[in-house]
Amino acid sequence: MSMDIFSAIILIVIIIFSAIIHEVMHGYAADKLGDPTARYAGRLTLNPIPHIDPIGSILLPLVLVLSGSPIFFGWAKPVPYNPYNLRPGRFSEAIVAGAGPAANAVLAVLFGVLVRLNIDSTLSDFFFLIVVVNVMLCIFNLIPIPPLDGSKVLESLLPRSWQYGYARWRRALETNPLLGMAIVLAVVLVLGGAFSNLIYDVASFIAGVLS
Repeated sequence: MSMDIFSAIILIVIIIFSAIIHEVMHGYAADKLGDPTARYAGRLTLNPIPHIDPIGSILLPLVLVLSGSPIFFGWAKPVPYNPYNLRPGRFSEAIVAGAGPAANAVLAVLFGVLVRLNIDSTLSDFFFLIVVVNVMLCIFNLIPIPPLDGSKVLESLLPRSWQYGYARWRRALETNPLLGMAIVLAVVLVLGGAFSNLIYDVASFIAGVLS
């Protein structure tokens, strides 16, 4: 097994577990706000089996890493929830949506602290990779294009006069998530190196690593 493949496997494992924590936190937030759908579906677990998406969790990250792409990302199977079960409130759905990126932000900060402690150089490199992955997941999922979490967060923050039109557009794309993801991937690929540099710069700032 070459070092490239070994490194790719390590990276994919980090992506998988970071994405799983992201999805579990969506379900946990929904459960706390009155919707037990994720809990009943057995998705409030760190067991990777119910969460792995063969394309988003394994195939796409593997192709991006081995092809030398300047960007990499992935996802787990979305945790199901029913917005009609949530406690009424303008921000209920946004809280559920934001819980995933928030979890990634917390992980990035926690492992950034471990990098700053510099316990061991090899461990620090591993911890920094976790910081990078979680910064990537946080920023990627906050892109305000459906079906990503950022679209729900943005809708809750818009003036009420703009919410209706945006909500119609969001729900239209969510009925065709492949189209939405195609738009997202096109945006990310067009940004290319700029997106990658943003992720690395933010991760470096969190971990105190010199760029």
